[in-house]
Amino acid sequence: MSAPIFPNYINGAWVEGPTFENRNPADTNDIVGLHGKGTPECIDNAAHAAQQAFAGWAGLTAPARGAFLFKVADILDRKFEAISAEMTREEGKTLPEAKGEVRRAINIFRYFAGEGSRLAGVLAPSERDRVHMFAIRKPVGVVGLITPWNFPSAIPAWKLAPALICGNTVVMKPASAAPLSAWRIIEACHEAGIPKGVVNFVSGSGSALGSALVHAKPLKAISFTGSCQIGQWLHAEASKRHLRIQLEMGGKNPTIVLADADFASAVENVVNASFFSTGQKCTATSRAIVEDAIYDRFVEAVVERTKKLKVGDGMQPGIDIGPCVDKSQLNTVLHYIEVGRKEAGEPACGGRHLTEGPHANGYFVEPTVFANVTPDMVIAREEIFGPVLAILRARDFNHALEIANSSEFGLSASIQTTNLSRMYEFIYGIEAGLVTVNLPSAGVEYQLPFGGSKDSSFGPKEQGPAAMEFYSDYKTIYVKY
Repeated sequence: MSAPIFPNYINGAWVEGPTFENRNPADTNDIVGLHGKGTPECIDNAAHAAQQAFAGWAGLTAPARGAFLFKVADILDRKFEAISAEMTREEGKTLPEAKGEVRRAINIFRYFAGEGSRLAGVLAPSERDRVHMFAIRKPVGVVGLITPWNFPSAIPAWKLAPALICGNTVVMKPASAAPLSAWRIIEACHEAGIPKGVVNFVSGSGSALGSALVHAKPLKAISFTGSCQIGQWLHAEASKRHLRIQLEMGGKNPTIVLADADFASAVENVVNASFFSTGQKCTATSRAIVEDAIYDRFVEAVVERTKKLKVGDGMQPGIDIGPCVDKSQLNTVLHYIEVGRKEAGEPACGGRHLTEGPHANGYFVEPTVFANVTPDMVIAREEIFGPVLAILRARDFNHALEIANSSEFGLSASIQTTNLSRMYEFIYGIEAGLVTVNLPSAGVEYQLPFGGSKDSSFGPKEQGPAAMEFYSDYKTIYVKY
Protein backbone atom coordinates (compact mmCIF):
# COMPACT_ATOMS: atom_id res chain seq x y z
CA MET A 1 0.00 0.00 0.00
CA SER A 2 1.48 3.34 -1.05
CA ALA A 3 2.02 6.04 1.56
CA PRO A 4 -0.40 8.98 1.59
CA ILE A 5 0.82 12.30 0.20
CA PHE A 6 0.43 15.55 2.15
CA PRO A 7 1.19 18.46 -0.19
CA ASN A 8 2.01 22.03 0.70
CA TYR A 9 -0.82 24.57 0.94
CA ILE A 10 -0.43 27.94 -0.77
CA ASN A 11 -3.10 30.51 -1.56
CA GLY A 12 -5.97 28.15 -0.76
CA ALA A 13 -4.72 25.28 -2.94
CA TRP A 14 -2.83 22.04 -2.32
CA VAL A 15 0.41 22.25 -4.29
CA GLU A 16 1.82 18.99 -5.65
CA GLY A 17 5.55 18.51 -6.10
CA PRO A 18 8.59 16.62 -4.81
CA THR A 19 8.17 14.91 -1.45
CA PHE A 20 10.14 13.61 1.52
CA GLU A 21 9.38 10.70 3.83
CA ASN A 22 7.92 10.99 7.32
CA ARG A 23 8.80 7.73 9.14
CA ASN A 24 7.61 6.31 12.44
CA PRO A 25 10.49 6.60 14.95
CA ALA A 26 9.23 3.50 16.79
CA ASP A 27 9.31 1.45 13.57
CA THR A 28 11.30 2.98 10.74
CA ASN A 29 9.76 0.51 8.29
CA ASP A 30 6.48 2.38 8.73
CA ILE A 31 6.19 5.37 6.39
CA VAL A 32 3.59 7.68 7.93
CA GLY A 33 3.37 9.81 4.81
CA LEU A 34 5.09 11.72 2.04
CA HIS A 35 5.20 15.48 2.57
CA GLY A 36 5.70 18.33 0.17
CA LYS A 37 9.37 19.23 -0.17
CA GLY A 38 9.06 22.98 -0.35
CA THR A 39 11.52 25.36 -2.01
CA PRO A 40 12.40 29.02 -1.42
CA GLU A 41 10.11 29.79 -4.34
CA CYS A 42 7.24 28.12 -2.46
CA ILE A 43 7.94 30.33 0.55
CA ASP A 44 7.98 33.42 -1.64
CA ASN A 45 4.69 32.46 -3.29
CA ALA A 46 3.12 31.77 0.10
CA ALA A 47 4.29 35.10 1.53
CA HIS A 48 2.90 37.04 -1.43
CA ALA A 49 -0.39 35.13 -1.22
CA ALA A 50 -0.59 36.07 2.45
CA GLN A 51 0.10 39.70 1.57
CA GLN A 52 -2.71 39.71 -0.99
CA ALA A 53 -5.14 38.18 1.51
CA PHE A 54 -4.20 40.48 4.39
CA ALA A 55 -6.55 43.40 3.75
CA GLY A 56 -9.61 41.19 3.41
CA TRP A 57 -8.86 39.11 6.51
CA ALA A 58 -7.91 42.11 8.64
CA GLY A 59 -11.08 43.84 7.45
CA LEU A 60 -13.32 41.21 9.01
CA THR A 61 -14.56 41.87 12.50
CA ALA A 62 -12.64 40.00 15.20
CA PRO A 63 -15.78 37.99 16.20
CA ALA A 64 -16.15 36.95 12.55
CA ARG A 65 -12.57 35.72 12.53
CA GLY A 66 -13.31 33.95 15.78
CA ALA A 67 -16.19 32.08 14.15
CA PHE A 68 -13.71 30.52 11.71
CA LEU A 69 -11.48 29.43 14.59
CA PHE A 70 -14.43 27.79 16.35
CA LYS A 71 -15.03 25.81 13.14
CA VAL A 72 -11.38 24.72 13.05
CA ALA A 73 -11.67 23.44 16.62
CA ASP A 74 -14.84 21.51 15.80
CA ILE A 75 -13.22 19.86 12.78
CA LEU A 76 -10.18 18.82 14.80
CA ASP A 77 -12.49 17.51 17.52
CA ARG A 78 -14.33 15.28 15.05
CA LYS A 79 -11.00 13.81 13.92
CA PHE A 80 -9.55 13.61 17.43
CA GLU A 81 -8.80 9.88 17.57
CA ALA A 82 -7.19 9.70 14.12
CA ILE A 83 -5.06 12.82 14.59
CA SER A 84 -3.84 11.56 17.98
CA ALA A 85 -2.81 8.19 16.53
CA GLU A 86 -1.00 9.92 13.67
CA MET A 87 0.94 12.05 16.15
CA THR A 88 2.15 8.97 18.00
CA ARG A 89 3.23 7.37 14.72
CA GLU A 90 5.13 10.39 13.46
CA GLU A 91 6.62 11.83 16.69
CA GLY A 92 6.82 8.81 18.98
CA LYS A 93 5.11 10.05 22.15
CA THR A 94 2.67 7.65 23.75
CA LEU A 95 -0.93 7.66 22.59
CA PRO A 96 -2.28 9.07 25.91
CA GLU A 97 0.25 11.94 25.64
CA ALA A 98 -0.73 12.53 22.01
CA LYS A 99 -4.41 12.63 22.93
CA GLY A 100 -3.66 15.17 25.64
CA GLU A 101 -1.81 17.36 23.18
CA VAL A 102 -4.49 17.23 20.48
CA ARG A 103 -7.13 18.09 23.09
CA ARG A 104 -4.98 21.02 24.14
CA ALA A 105 -4.69 22.23 20.52
CA ILE A 106 -8.47 22.11 20.16
CA ASN A 107 -8.91 24.07 23.39
CA ILE A 108 -6.37 26.65 22.24
CA PHE A 109 -8.39 27.36 19.09
CA ARG A 110 -11.55 27.74 21.14
CA TYR A 111 -9.82 30.00 23.65
CA PHE A 112 -8.53 32.38 20.99
CA ALA A 113 -11.77 32.19 19.02
CA GLY A 114 -13.43 33.62 22.12
CA GLU A 115 -10.82 36.36 22.26
CA GLY A 116 -12.35 37.72 19.07
CA SER A 117 -15.18 39.10 21.17
CA ARG A 118 -12.77 40.50 23.77
CA LEU A 119 -10.13 42.12 21.58
CA ALA A 120 -10.02 45.22 23.73
CA GLY A 121 -8.00 48.37 23.31
CA VAL A 122 -7.35 51.28 25.68
CA LEU A 123 -9.71 54.07 26.70
CA ALA A 124 -8.32 57.00 28.67
CA PRO A 125 -9.57 60.49 29.53
CA SER A 126 -7.97 63.43 27.78
CA GLU A 127 -6.54 66.49 29.54
CA ARG A 128 -8.06 68.62 26.77
CA ASP A 129 -11.65 69.80 26.58
CA ARG A 130 -13.99 67.93 24.24
CA VAL A 131 -11.35 65.43 23.11
CA HIS A 132 -12.12 61.73 23.11
CA MET A 133 -9.06 59.49 22.88
CA PHE A 134 -8.59 55.75 22.68
CA ALA A 135 -6.37 53.05 21.19
CA ILE A 136 -7.44 49.99 19.24
CA ARG A 137 -5.52 46.85 18.32
CA LYS A 138 -4.44 46.34 14.73
CA PRO A 139 -2.77 43.31 13.10
CA VAL A 140 0.91 43.31 12.25
CA GLY A 141 0.64 41.88 8.72
CA VAL A 142 2.18 38.74 7.25
CA VAL A 143 3.61 36.54 10.01
CA GLY A 144 6.00 33.61 9.62
CA LEU A 145 5.63 30.69 12.05
CA ILE A 146 8.43 28.15 12.50
CA THR A 147 7.29 25.27 14.70
CA PRO A 148 9.16 22.33 16.30
CA TRP A 149 8.60 18.58 16.26
CA ASN A 150 8.22 17.91 19.99
CA PHE A 151 4.73 19.42 20.29
CA PRO A 152 3.68 19.15 16.64
CA SER A 153 0.05 20.11 17.23
CA ALA A 154 -0.03 22.32 20.34
CA ILE A 155 2.74 24.73 19.35
CA PRO A 156 1.40 25.34 15.81
CA ALA A 157 -2.00 25.93 17.44
CA TRP A 158 -0.74 28.41 20.03
CA LYS A 159 1.06 30.41 17.34
CA LEU A 160 -1.53 30.20 14.56
CA ALA A 161 -4.71 30.88 16.55
CA PRO A 162 -3.65 34.22 18.11
CA ALA A 163 -2.04 35.32 14.84
CA LEU A 164 -5.32 34.77 13.01
CA ILE A 165 -7.65 36.24 15.62
CA CYS A 166 -5.62 39.45 15.59
CA GLY A 167 -6.12 39.72 11.82
CA ASN A 168 -2.73 38.60 10.51
CA THR A 169 -2.11 36.25 7.61
CA VAL A 170 0.35 33.43 8.00
CA VAL A 171 3.08 31.32 6.42
CA MET A 172 3.81 28.24 8.56
CA LYS A 173 6.98 26.15 8.31
CA PRO A 174 6.74 22.98 10.47
CA ALA A 175 9.63 20.79 11.58
CA SER A 176 10.34 18.17 8.93
CA ALA A 177 10.67 15.46 11.61
CA ALA A 178 6.92 15.66 12.40
CA PRO A 179 4.96 17.77 9.89
CA LEU A 180 1.69 15.82 9.72
CA SER A 181 0.16 17.07 12.97
CA ALA A 182 0.56 20.68 11.83
CA TRP A 183 -0.69 19.73 8.36
CA ARG A 184 -3.93 18.46 9.91
CA ILE A 185 -4.47 21.88 11.47
CA ILE A 186 -4.03 23.55 8.08
CA GLU A 187 -6.40 21.01 6.56
CA ALA A 188 -8.96 21.98 9.21
CA CYS A 189 -8.46 25.68 8.34
CA HIS A 190 -9.17 24.83 4.70
CA GLU A 191 -12.28 22.82 5.59
CA ALA A 192 -13.49 25.62 7.85
CA GLY A 193 -13.52 27.96 4.85
CA ILE A 194 -10.82 30.40 5.93
CA PRO A 195 -10.27 32.55 2.81
CA LYS A 196 -7.47 31.63 0.46
CA GLY A 197 -4.08 33.11 1.20
CA VAL A 198 -4.83 33.71 4.87
CA VAL A 199 -3.11 30.47 5.94
CA ASN A 200 -0.20 28.98 4.02
CA PHE A 201 1.90 25.90 4.82
CA VAL A 202 5.29 24.92 3.41
CA SER A 203 7.20 21.90 4.74
CA GLY A 204 10.75 20.84 3.96
CA SER A 205 14.35 21.56 4.86
CA GLY A 206 14.74 24.11 7.62
CA SER A 207 18.09 25.35 6.34
CA ALA A 208 16.65 26.31 2.95
CA LEU A 209 13.14 27.39 3.96
CA GLY A 210 14.07 29.26 7.14
CA SER A 211 16.33 31.63 5.26
CA ALA A 212 13.72 32.15 2.54
CA LEU A 213 11.04 32.91 5.12
CA VAL A 214 12.98 35.45 7.17
CA HIS A 215 13.99 37.22 3.94
CA ALA A 216 10.55 37.15 2.26
CA LYS A 217 9.68 40.77 1.47
CA PRO A 218 6.04 40.71 2.67
CA LEU A 219 7.02 39.36 6.10
CA LYS A 220 6.46 41.67 9.07
CA ALA A 221 7.05 39.29 12.01
CA ILE A 222 8.37 35.82 12.76
CA SER A 223 7.70 33.48 15.68
CA PHE A 224 10.11 30.60 16.24
CA THR A 225 10.36 27.65 18.62
CA GLY A 226 13.47 25.51 18.34
CA SER A 227 17.18 25.37 19.05
CA CYS A 228 19.25 28.22 20.44
CA GLN A 229 21.61 28.11 17.48
CA ILE A 230 18.87 28.63 14.90
CA GLY A 231 17.09 31.14 17.11
CA GLN A 232 20.19 33.29 17.41
CA TRP A 233 20.69 33.20 13.64
CA LEU A 234 17.05 34.16 13.05
CA HIS A 235 17.36 37.04 15.50
CA ALA A 236 20.37 38.41 13.65
CA GLU A 237 18.70 38.12 10.24
CA ALA A 238 15.33 39.49 11.39
CA SER A 239 17.03 42.44 13.07
CA LYS A 240 18.56 43.49 9.76
CA ARG A 241 15.01 43.98 8.44
CA HIS A 242 13.55 45.34 11.71
CA LEU A 243 11.10 42.45 11.85
CA ARG A 244 9.20 41.66 14.99
CA ILE A 245 10.62 38.42 16.36
CA GLN A 246 9.61 36.01 19.08
CA LEU A 247 11.96 33.21 20.11
CA GLU A 248 11.38 30.20 22.36
CA MET A 249 14.58 28.16 22.60
CA GLY A 250 16.42 25.93 25.04
CA GLY A 251 16.25 25.04 28.70
CA LYS A 252 18.26 23.28 31.38
CA ASN A 253 15.44 23.16 33.83
CA PRO A 254 16.04 22.51 37.55
CA THR A 255 13.82 20.89 40.13
CA ILE A 256 14.89 21.66 43.70
CA VAL A 257 13.96 18.95 46.20
CA LEU A 258 14.14 20.00 49.84
CA ALA A 259 14.30 17.67 52.82
CA ASP A 260 10.83 18.75 53.96
CA ALA A 261 9.17 17.78 50.65
CA ASP A 262 6.45 15.17 50.35
CA PHE A 263 9.01 12.54 49.39
CA ALA A 264 6.88 10.20 47.27
CA SER A 265 5.31 13.09 45.38
CA ALA A 266 8.71 14.66 44.73
CA VAL A 267 10.07 11.42 43.29
CA GLU A 268 7.06 11.03 41.01
CA ASN A 269 7.19 14.65 39.85
CA VAL A 270 10.89 14.48 38.99
CA VAL A 271 10.55 11.20 37.11
CA ASN A 272 7.50 12.50 35.24
CA ALA A 273 9.14 15.77 34.24
CA SER A 274 12.43 14.13 33.29
CA PHE A 275 11.32 11.18 31.21
CA PHE A 276 7.77 11.46 29.92
CA SER A 277 7.61 12.43 26.25
CA THR A 278 11.11 10.86 26.19
CA GLY A 279 12.44 14.01 27.86
CA GLN A 280 11.79 15.86 24.59
CA LYS A 281 10.12 18.88 26.20
CA CYS A 282 11.70 22.29 26.45
CA THR A 283 10.29 22.40 30.00
CA ALA A 284 11.53 18.93 31.03
CA THR A 285 13.54 18.59 34.23
CA SER A 286 17.15 17.77 33.35
CA ARG A 287 18.67 18.79 36.72
CA ALA A 288 17.36 17.60 40.07
CA ILE A 289 19.05 19.60 42.84
CA VAL A 290 18.52 17.72 46.08
CA GLU A 291 19.18 18.80 49.65
CA ASP A 292 22.03 16.82 51.19
CA ALA A 293 19.95 15.38 54.05
CA ILE A 294 17.84 13.27 51.66
CA TYR A 295 20.19 13.03 48.66
CA ASP A 296 21.15 9.35 48.82
CA ARG A 297 17.61 8.24 49.65
CA PHE A 298 16.20 10.34 46.82
CA VAL A 299 18.64 8.97 44.23
CA GLU A 300 17.76 5.43 45.27
CA ALA A 301 14.03 6.10 44.99
CA VAL A 302 14.31 7.82 41.60
CA VAL A 303 16.38 4.94 40.25
CA GLU A 304 13.86 2.40 41.53
CA ARG A 305 10.96 4.32 39.94
CA THR A 306 12.82 4.88 36.67
CA LYS A 307 13.58 1.18 36.27
CA LYS A 308 9.83 0.48 36.25
CA LEU A 309 9.23 2.67 33.19
CA LYS A 310 8.42 0.70 30.06
CA VAL A 311 10.07 1.80 26.82
CA GLY A 312 8.48 0.95 23.47
CA ASP A 313 6.06 1.82 20.72
CA GLY A 314 3.73 4.52 22.07
CA MET A 315 0.77 2.95 20.27
CA GLN A 316 0.97 -0.07 22.58
CA PRO A 317 -0.84 -0.02 25.95
CA GLY A 318 1.29 0.17 29.07
CA ILE A 319 4.18 2.00 27.42
CA ASP A 320 5.54 4.98 29.38
CA ILE A 321 8.41 6.16 27.17
CA GLY A 322 8.52 6.22 23.37
CA PRO A 323 11.49 6.60 21.04
CA CYS A 324 13.62 9.62 20.25
CA VAL A 325 12.11 11.46 17.30
CA ASP A 326 14.81 10.49 14.78
CA LYS A 327 18.30 9.09 14.42
CA SER A 328 19.95 12.47 14.83
CA GLN A 329 18.26 13.08 18.18
CA LEU A 330 19.07 9.53 19.31
CA ASN A 331 22.74 10.10 18.48
CA THR A 332 22.71 13.36 20.42
CA VAL A 333 21.31 11.63 23.50
CA LEU A 334 23.80 8.76 23.23
CA HIS A 335 26.64 11.27 22.87
CA TYR A 336 25.68 13.03 26.10
CA ILE A 337 25.34 9.72 27.92
CA GLU A 338 28.95 8.94 26.98
CA VAL A 339 29.99 12.42 28.13
CA GLY A 340 28.20 11.73 31.40
CA ARG A 341 30.04 8.45 31.85
CA LYS A 342 33.36 10.25 31.52
CA GLU A 343 32.33 13.01 33.93
CA ALA A 344 30.26 11.25 36.60
CA GLY A 345 30.92 7.54 36.08
CA GLU A 346 28.43 4.87 35.15
CA PRO A 347 24.81 5.99 35.32
CA ALA A 348 22.82 4.90 38.34
CA CYS A 349 20.40 3.34 35.86
CA GLY A 350 19.77 3.24 32.13
CA GLY A 351 22.21 4.47 29.54
CA ARG A 352 21.69 1.74 26.94
CA HIS A 353 20.67 2.05 23.32
CA LEU A 354 17.85 -0.50 22.97
CA THR A 355 18.17 -2.43 19.72
CA GLU A 356 16.62 -5.88 20.17
CA GLY A 357 13.15 -7.40 19.94
CA PRO A 358 10.40 -4.77 19.89
CA HIS A 359 13.07 -2.06 19.87
CA ALA A 360 14.92 -3.32 16.81
CA ASN A 361 13.53 -0.87 14.27
CA GLY A 362 13.21 2.26 16.38
CA TYR A 363 15.26 4.98 18.06
CA PHE A 364 14.98 3.77 21.63
CA VAL A 365 17.19 4.60 24.60
CA GLU A 366 16.77 3.73 28.26
CA PRO A 367 15.80 6.52 30.68
CA THR A 368 19.11 7.42 32.28
CA VAL A 369 19.97 8.80 35.72
CA PHE A 370 23.40 10.18 36.64
CA ALA A 371 24.18 10.73 40.32
CA ASN A 372 27.01 12.72 41.93
CA VAL A 373 26.85 15.35 39.20
CA THR A 374 28.47 18.71 39.87
CA PRO A 375 27.40 22.06 38.40
CA ASP A 376 30.51 22.38 36.21
CA MET A 377 29.86 19.14 34.29
CA VAL A 378 28.65 19.29 30.69
CA ILE A 379 25.58 17.18 31.48
CA ALA A 380 24.62 19.77 34.11
CA ARG A 381 25.03 22.72 31.73
CA GLU A 382 24.05 21.76 28.18
CA GLU A 383 20.59 20.91 26.94
CA ILE A 384 20.31 17.22 25.99
CA PHE A 385 16.63 17.07 25.01
CA GLY A 386 16.26 13.42 25.88
CA PRO A 387 15.59 11.07 28.79
CA VAL A 388 18.71 11.93 30.80
CA LEU A 389 18.54 13.25 34.38
CA ALA A 390 21.48 14.69 36.32
CA ILE A 391 21.06 14.69 40.12
CA LEU A 392 23.12 17.28 41.99
CA ARG A 393 23.71 17.68 45.72
CA ALA A 394 23.04 20.94 47.59
CA ARG A 395 23.89 21.86 51.18
CA ASP A 396 20.63 23.73 51.77
CA PHE A 397 17.99 25.81 50.01
CA ASN A 398 20.24 28.81 49.34
CA HIS A 399 22.91 26.60 47.81
CA ALA A 400 20.27 24.82 45.69
CA LEU A 401 18.92 28.14 44.41
CA GLU A 402 22.45 29.27 43.56
CA ILE A 403 23.05 26.09 41.54
CA ALA A 404 19.66 26.42 39.81
CA ASN A 405 20.39 30.01 38.75
CA SER A 406 23.91 29.26 37.51
CA SER A 407 22.57 28.17 34.10
CA GLU A 408 22.52 30.41 31.04
CA PHE A 409 18.96 29.20 30.50
CA GLY A 410 15.85 30.28 32.36
CA LEU A 411 12.78 28.59 30.95
CA SER A 412 11.10 26.52 33.68
CA ALA A 413 11.93 25.55 37.25
CA SER A 414 10.25 23.63 40.03
CA ILE A 415 10.55 23.24 43.79
CA GLN A 416 9.33 20.39 45.95
CA THR A 417 8.74 21.62 49.49
CA THR A 418 6.14 21.95 52.24
CA ASN A 419 7.78 25.09 53.65
CA LEU A 420 5.70 28.13 52.70
CA SER A 421 8.54 30.60 53.17
CA ARG A 422 10.92 28.54 51.02
CA MET A 423 8.25 28.34 48.35
CA TYR A 424 7.97 32.13 48.11
CA GLU A 425 11.71 32.63 48.32
CA PHE A 426 11.98 30.29 45.34
CA ILE A 427 9.18 31.99 43.39
CA TYR A 428 10.81 35.41 43.73
CA GLY A 429 14.42 34.22 43.55
CA ILE A 430 14.49 31.75 40.69
CA GLU A 431 15.55 33.07 37.28
CA ALA A 432 12.90 31.39 35.13
CA GLY A 433 9.81 32.40 33.22
CA LEU A 434 7.75 29.42 34.34
CA VAL A 435 7.68 28.25 37.95
CA THR A 436 5.92 25.24 39.48
CA VAL A 437 5.58 24.21 43.12
CA ASN A 438 5.04 20.56 44.05
CA LEU A 439 4.32 19.82 40.40
CA PRO A 440 6.49 18.62 37.49
CA SER A 441 8.45 21.40 35.76
CA ALA A 442 6.86 20.29 32.49
CA GLY A 443 3.16 20.78 31.91
CA VAL A 444 1.64 24.18 31.16
CA GLU A 445 -1.83 25.44 30.33
CA TYR A 446 -2.85 27.78 27.54
CA GLN A 447 -4.66 30.39 29.67
CA LEU A 448 -1.48 32.01 31.06
CA PRO A 449 1.64 33.51 29.46
CA PHE A 450 4.40 31.10 28.49
CA GLY A 451 8.07 31.88 27.97
CA GLY A 452 11.43 32.01 29.66
CA SER A 453 14.21 34.38 30.61
CA LYS A 454 17.94 34.67 29.89
CA ASP A 455 18.96 32.63 26.81
CA SER A 456 15.74 30.61 26.74
CA SER A 457 13.45 33.22 25.20
CA PHE A 458 13.32 36.56 23.44
CA GLY A 459 10.39 38.86 22.76
CA PRO A 460 6.81 38.90 24.05
CA LYS A 461 5.41 35.81 25.73
CA GLU A 462 3.23 33.21 24.08
CA GLN A 463 -0.20 31.87 25.10
CA GLY A 464 -2.91 33.42 27.22
CA PRO A 465 -3.71 37.13 26.87
CA ALA A 466 0.00 37.88 26.45
CA ALA A 467 -0.06 36.26 22.99
CA MET A 468 -1.91 39.30 21.64
CA GLU A 469 1.07 41.54 22.36
CA PHE A 470 3.22 39.95 19.67
CA TYR A 471 0.54 39.51 17.01
CA SER A 472 -0.99 42.98 17.25
CA ASP A 473 -0.02 46.60 17.62
CA TYR A 474 -1.84 49.71 18.81
CA LYS A 475 -3.46 52.41 16.71
CA THR A 476 -4.11 55.50 18.85
CA ILE A 477 -6.96 57.89 17.96
CA TYR A 478 -7.79 61.44 19.15
CA VAL A 479 -11.22 62.88 18.32
CA LYS A 480 -12.24 66.51 18.81
CA TYR A 481 -16.01 66.89 19.15
